[in-house]
Amino acid sequence: MSRIEGVLKSLKEQGRKALIPYITAGDPEPGQTVSLMHTLVDAGSDIIELGVPFSDPMADGPVIQLACERALVHGTSLRQVVGMVKEFRKTNTTTPVVLMGYLNPMEAMGYEAFADAAADAGVDGILTVDLPPEEAEDVAPLFSARNMDPIFLLAPTTTDERIKAISEHSSGYVYYVSIKGVTGSATINVDEVAKKVAHVHELTALPVGVGFGIRDAETAAAVGKVSDGVIVGSVLVDTIARHQTDPEALAKALKDLLHPMREALDSLAS
Repeated sequence: MSRIEGVLKSLKEQGRKALIPYITAGDPEPGQTVSLMHTLVDAGSDIIELGVPFSDPMADGPVIQLACERALVHGTSLRQVVGMVKEFRKTNTTTPVVLMGYLNPMEAMGYEAFADAAADAGVDGILTVDLPPEEAEDVAPLFSARNMDPIFLLAPTTTDERIKAISEHSSGYVYYVSIKGVTGSATINVDEVAKKVAHVHELTALPVGVGFGIRDAETAAAVGKVSDGVIVGSVLVDTIARHQTDPEALAKALKDLLHPMREALDSLAS
């Protein structure tokens, strides 16, 4: 059982939902990333999605695009991101870390070399936005063989047949994209999400995490009612941008955002 599967199983047994924040590695600068990861855990996060900066993040809106630019200005590479996870693991061996990014850096590094390095560092899952499961037959098994979960995206337009096919190639959880668009681009329609996630649950036994559009405790709780976890990204990355010159203020601002979400999700179990 992977660390992701273990955490999600434990949460389900407790009747609780996962809080899964996303930040971009190297933003605002590489030396702060590990500290920010620990801040996310202190604020009640269950799993961390750590973005690998890329020059053409096609699924992401302006907020995360700018975060990638800030990270790349400092030369943040895939190898450095893997190193950040290894540093994080020196003091945290329990919180799952998912690397979320795009295929090019992995291909440039070499899939097997990347898989070896990621597993050695303590990475638990790989979500490659532009790698569909049909083209992952030579890549995903490298992750699975090293006890890292291949995680794939589902969209509001994904057909039943494709949901089943994606689930067959996935482990850990599936990531349901709640809106038709890029990250941070629209307000979430909770009723529509509830209908779609309920249907996804009929087609897969995997936990379903919902991302895109989670901005505050209210939307986190509403989505948490119908999913196994909420994935929070753009609002955190925007907070990093606004406090990038003051690490103490940044840590407080992130906690102030996540604590109410944690409390709102936990209230669903009572």
